Amino acid sequence: MFIQMYHERYMRFPEGREKAITFSYDDGVAADKKLMSILDKYGLKGTFNLNSKLFDAQQWHNRMNEEETIAAFRNSGHEVALHGARHIFLGKVPVPLAIKEVADNRAYLEEKFGCIVNGMAYAYSGVNDETAAALKALGVLYARTTVSTHCFALPSDWLHLNPTVHHTEPCLGELTDKFLAGAPSEEFKNREPWLFYIWGHAYEFDDNDNWDVIENVCRRVSEEGGIWAATNGDIYDYVKCFESLVYSLDGERVYNPSHRPVWLEIRGRIYRIGSGETVLFEVPEN
Repeated sequence: MFIQMYHERYMRFPEGREKAITFSYDDGVAADKKLMSILDKYGLKGTFNLNSKLFDAQQWHNRMNEEETIAAFRNSGHEVALHGARHIFLGKVPVPLAIKEVADNRAYLEEKFGCIVNGMAYAYSGVNDETAAALKALGVLYARTTVSTHCFALPSDWLHLNPTVHHTEPCLGELTDKFLAGAPSEEFKNREPWLFYIWGHAYEFDDNDNWDVIENVCRRVSEEGGIWAATNGDIYDYVKCFESLVYSLDGERVYNPSHRPVWLEIRGRIYRIGSGETVLFEVPEN
């Protein structure tokens, strides 16, 4: 083994998995119910980004009314997240107004769904650094843009979270093939875990009469197996728990102070480090 690889360690997802997939869909439209049924069918998870002051705008892509929205997403097993109270371009309004839009949105969703809501997708991908800093102060932990990376790298800036691909992009099929056929452990220089992050609007499947596009992706991922299906919030939480690991000076002992177990690969072996647990890595004999 090359000496530089001897000490390298890589995050692995729950149960030692190398790959994860997540979905992010906007606006709280009636088609979200069909999308959730497809995700459920294949054991996958999504995050649904909701406005809280547009329930009367049903002419806008068939948004659900308030009662329908709450019934659809409460206890669904999927994550609800912020999308601004009125779907405005946050980067094009004064910062105090942007703060109010998100604060009102968060207060509403937390009250109605009885959970902490600290994830987000920017309406129109509208954000600037000043706004992002203000959202961080509001307790927003991650916020998705609409800028596709066309790769599977984990985000480096969670308040400018760039997805892999929008489901209407022609490269969706190619990316799906690559995601399923390859693996980080097969790479020589970059063995970091892969995240396939798909986003869009469920009404687009109705508009284009192509629900088969998303169902085919879901079916293939499910049939492949060994891929962690998670909400956006699950991914964020897991990564932050992994990043909280504390190492001994020589790097051969690790302590997990977080609330959940995490998995780590070093020298080709995968370790589970439980919450509150200290683990000593095995050193191979020469």
